[in-house]
Amino acid sequence: MTVALETVLARAGLKVDTAEFLALVEQAAKRLSPGDPEPAHYFSVEQREVLADVGLDLSAQGEAETDPRVAAVATQAVFADSALTVTEAARRLGVDDSRIRHRLKQHRLTGWKGHGGWRLPAWQFTADGVVPGLDVVLRAAPEDQPALVVAGFMTTPQDDLLIHDTPATPRNWLLAGGDPTRVAELAATLGTPA
Repeated sequence: MTVALETVLARAGLKVDTAEFLALVEQAAKRLSPGDPEPAHYFSVEQREVLADVGLDLSAQGEAETDPRVAAVATQAVFADSALTVTEAARRLGVDDSRIRHRLKQHRLTGWKGHGGWRLPAWQFTADGVVPGLDVVLRAAPEDQPALVVAGFMTTPQDDLLIHDTPATPRNWLLAGGDPTRVAELAATLGTPA
């Protein structure tokens, strides 16, 4: 399995030791709530009836079904592994570490504080800078939204952002010179019911 995992990580461009990557996966899995064999237990009888009426299946997960947490754990592990430290981000941008912390405080960059200090998601950087208009978008995103949610938004095609009639990710929209206020308007709705 180690050789196969090394191959997958290399193809994905992730420069990480397999043991370190598996430790990240384990940490992500522990942070997610354990699977509940009976999701109906979370709801009252009345709530279950309403949910069943709209077609929601509250039955226990079958043995052959894939655990829905698997994709979330893998995403979180890759997200954590590909993130930059403050020093790495400062080196990429050609500034001092203090400038990176200042940009985080001003919501001009996004990240999270872990055991080893700040980690900054790689999606917000280009080869020698940051995604154009990123500061406008990050200031519009609700502060209560975790970095993983913002990353998911910025790297998922949006029907409202078209490049050559094809939905683009907010990151690609900005890289192509798209108006950051359009992305900011969408980002402002993160965490709100659809």
